[in-house]
Amino acid sequence: MNTETNKKAVVLVSGGLDSATTLAMAIGDGFQCFAIAVDYGQRHRSELDAAKRVTSSMGVSLKVLSLDLRQIGGSALTDDIDVPVDETEGIPVTYVPARNTIMLSLALGYAEVLGANDLFIGVNAVDYSGYPDCRPEFIQAFQTLARLATKTGIEGADITIHTPLIYLTKSEIIKKGAELGVNYSQTVSCYQANEQGKACGKCDSCRIRRDGFKAAGVPDSTRYA
Repeated sequence: MNTETNKKAVVLVSGGLDSATTLAMAIGDGFQCFAIAVDYGQRHRSELDAAKRVTSSMGVSLKVLSLDLRQIGGSALTDDIDVPVDETEGIPVTYVPARNTIMLSLALGYAEVLGANDLFIGVNAVDYSGYPDCRPEFIQAFQTLARLATKTGIEGADITIHTPLIYLTKSEIIKKGAELGVNYSQTVSCYQANEQGKACGKCDSCRIRRDGFKAAGVPDSTRYA
């Protein structure tokens, strides 16, 4: 437990289940949290409203940054590509090219301005969809980059990328969040949620989330269309 309650951290918040749990864990570890969300042109834009609900309920300020990744496309989340409803092999079309690299870079810049040496991101390498930028190897490489590419790092600060969920199953994440009082009804995980944030119940993200609640023995508070 970090007892330095004035120690600052930047937390990436998407509005989904994992990032809400990550934010709660960072708060529980005694960090003064500053949340950022990225409006990157995602089709499931109701997740941005969810990010506002989650951060507000936890008493954390939220900065929403705009970067339209629809201009490069290449993903079912940013382009005219159907979201698959069946499990697929390999890296799925819902992968957004370089998304976590971009988002961590934005968080890193914000952290430098705030004087924060800690960043939190809710990536997971167990119950996830096969995204290359959710792996421990990527996080380790980015942490090295952060220390080499910033004034903060060059001046000797120990910049740390925290990934508290990376080795947890979805059910373990949900159990941890439930212990911390996370209100999962506020979150949106669906890749094609409607404007009200109601989930399709069919996509890969919905399937993983639903199975996680079942395995955790926690009531599924997801709002389905």
